[in-house]
Amino acid sequence: MRLTLTEEQRELSTMLRHLFADACPPALVRKMKEPGSDGIPTDLWKTLAKAGVFGIAVDDQYGGEGAGLFELGLVFAEAGRALCPTAVYDTLGFAVALARLGSAEQRAAYLPRLVAGDLRATAAVGNPSDAADLRPGLVAQRTGDGWSLSGTLMFVGNGATAETILVTARASAFPEPERTIGVLLDPARDGLEVTALSTFAGDKQARIELHDYRATDAEVLDRPSTDDLAWVANALVALQCMEMVGGATAVLERTVDYVKVREQFKRPIASFQAAQHHVANMRIAIEGARLSAAQAVWWLGRGDVARRAVAIAKMRASEAYKWTTLTAHQLHGGMGYVRETDLHLWSERAKVTEIKGGTADVAAGWLQRELGLAR
Repeated sequence: MRLTLTEEQRELSTMLRHLFADACPPALVRKMKEPGSDGIPTDLWKTLAKAGVFGIAVDDQYGGEGAGLFELGLVFAEAGRALCPTAVYDTLGFAVALARLGSAEQRAAYLPRLVAGDLRATAAVGNPSDAADLRPGLVAQRTGDGWSLSGTLMFVGNGATAETILVTARASAFPEPERTIGVLLDPARDGLEVTALSTFAGDKQARIELHDYRATDAEVLDRPSTDDLAWVANALVALQCMEMVGGATAVLERTVDYVKVREQFKRPIASFQAAQHHVANMRIAIEGARLSAAQAVWWLGRGDVARRAVAIAKMRASEAYKWTTLTAHQLHGGMGYVRETDLHLWSERAKVTEIKGGTADVAAGWLQRELGLAR
């Protein structure tokens, strides 16, 4: 794999950095976290749609840019620097999942609307606390003209505002053997109840309960393979790792700027060796996470399930983001704990992303199983 970006990829990253800096300032992040906010950044959403961000990894036949998963990873990295509201990530993740699992008809029905910024969506594939656990949380039974679904899904990202939700279900249709299917849910339909969940970081998650929800055959993604589901789950984790690297990088840059101007004993604390060691260690951790995340996205973009690379990326990114924010608070001193400095916004996001899909310890279990060291 390439360890450096091409000229086009560097230009894309630069454009995205300026776009998010202008359209997604910390004031917007704070607003999205306020009680009563739906978490949908309307103006930012329009800006991203106009810039083609929603369609960057969507085939051109559906109105997208036709780039690959690696380029989408660059979007997540730059969005992570600006703490982009999570509704954007979930909608982009839905596009990735549908492109892999959906039929041509389903892609044509949903992706052009998503590219244009006219569709908010999310995907709930796998266990929210262990992305490698692909056992469906829903049960589907065949009816005369479709399927009846029941069950509960927890911690669905932006499930309360999504207009379409891609889920998996354990299906049984006599006399066929039990199998896993994908389903595109319409939250406005009878039989589906969404409850917004309160979280310490103010991110928008929901519990979704289905009671005899009726889905048509056109809304069913029939017989996705285990490898396809694993690829989608790993792709979402790898993209999240790119987001975490972007966030950690922003924290490092803010910290470097601060230690240059904060003085102690009439000299900037950046001149003290202890502070320099902290900053150097932050940079080393972030660069390790960056290479690991980029490798995972690159392999997935080539069609590989990349279990080993994703496990390493998740471990590296989780620890780097968490450790960088904790060290940044230390180097900021008392100012690091003043909410007006905005540093806590990155710390909260670091904790959310560390847990989402599985902690570093959970990811270590993925790696153990991939290496044959555990069952």
